[in-house]
Amino acid sequence: MRMQKYARIVLTLAATAAFGGLGLATGAQDKKSAAVDEVFADVAKPGSPGCALAVARDGKIIYEKGYGLANIEEDVSITPQTVFDIGSTSKQFTAASILLLEKQGKLSVHDDIRKYVPEIPDYGHKITILHLLNHTSGLRDYLTLFELAGINTDSVTTDEDALAIIANQKALNFEPGSEWLYSNSGFFLLSVIVKRVSGRTLAQFAAENIFTPLEMNSTVYRDDHTQIVPNRALAYDKKEKEGGYSLNVSYFEQTGDGAVHTSVGDLLKWDENFYSGKIGGKEFLAELQEPGRLNDGKTLNYAKGLMVEKYRGLSIVKHGGSWGGYRAQLLRFPEQHFSVVCLCNVGNAETEKRALRVAGIYLSEQMKEPAARAKEAGKREKKESVAMAPENLARYSGSFRSEELRATYLLAVEDGKLKLTKLQSGDGFLHAPQHMELRPVGSDEFTVDDQGLKFRFEHDGSGNVSGLRLDAGRTKGIEFKRK
Repeated sequence: MRMQKYARIVLTLAATAAFGGLGLATGAQDKKSAAVDEVFADVAKPGSPGCALAVARDGKIIYEKGYGLANIEEDVSITPQTVFDIGSTSKQFTAASILLLEKQGKLSVHDDIRKYVPEIPDYGHKITILHLLNHTSGLRDYLTLFELAGINTDSVTTDEDALAIIANQKALNFEPGSEWLYSNSGFFLLSVIVKRVSGRTLAQFAAENIFTPLEMNSTVYRDDHTQIVPNRALAYDKKEKEGGYSLNVSYFEQTGDGAVHTSVGDLLKWDENFYSGKIGGKEFLAELQEPGRLNDGKTLNYAKGLMVEKYRGLSIVKHGGSWGGYRAQLLRFPEQHFSVVCLCNVGNAETEKRALRVAGIYLSEQMKEPAARAKEAGKREKKESVAMAPENLARYSGSFRSEELRATYLLAVEDGKLKLTKLQSGDGFLHAPQHMELRPVGSDEFTVDDQGLKFRFEHDGSGNVSGLRLDAGRTKGIEFKRK
């Protein structure tokens, strides 16, 4: 009798301890969840587009949630199952497809791209597939070229359109391998190579070799602007002055540099493959994450569709995405087997900042204190304006034609300022660039500050303005001749 009574006491004490411990664990988790929710409080307000989040540790989702609306018009809430366009986060799937083809013996990353895409001009330097994967090709960015030519993201564009404008360029930004400059042209061309080598579009190849084997059932490349994608969120930009939101969804059909539509859960299935090696194996995954090198031996922090860096003392592998009003970030801490996926449908979402804040909530004890930021970090150097009389500005007026863009710019002096008043693209339509002001900053030099454009005018033997050269971020040295 005493033994039975003793046993009951022991069991009662054990149960009390167990439930007490569970309560402490649950309480700690509740605090973390509340802290995570606070990161997304601004997009959880009524009527706001928002984000989907998933956090994984050791291959298991430990927190997931939707915040805000997937569709404002229909008042549809975002859930962890909502599908988003992930923009450039797609690049790792393009890179993986190329490396799978290399594994199958159908190409080498050291091949000259003109072996597969002879439409690209011979610039006097070999451009390899590896150059495309590492953003060291020197090819001008085709999205910038589209923009300069007056093609908007809500226009319908195809593989043929993208290939044509890339192939029409007369020069590179730099000698292949000598510099690093992010170029969507390279990853678009990789999609062309996949199609020509495998006989399958990138959408088909990735579905058969990556998405289906990993049971990423909500994931597709959207390569048709009429394609229906179940559970897809629309995307928005915030109207700063009048309030509310405007729709911002692209109708581009080309792939490679973007176009993957997926959910947070599906991305974590792909993320877990970096530990399991189910697709490709360990050697394939190591190659995918191997940082590139320049010709001088300098190691980059960019691998193949992935950035490999340090954050507060921890190794991270990441890639963000931005297209239309969609924003994305897939962030992995490989040594901690910990990942965060943040997908949003509003242009000011800042997904990387949110993902890092979420990671800090779970990994703060393993992280070093954040380094102090330099006050001037990230500020763009701004040249002082140069005074120029209207009669001197008039020398730069007129029509300027770029055969590389197949576009004509009309410059005119208005209200004592030189302005880009009209843009005629290759399709014959006139696009209004909102009378962009060209600010004089030197002899024959002008800038459009908020667009990051730099104009340098050229003269003929008689001293008359004969043309100009335009630099625009990832695209340099576009030639225009005066008509």
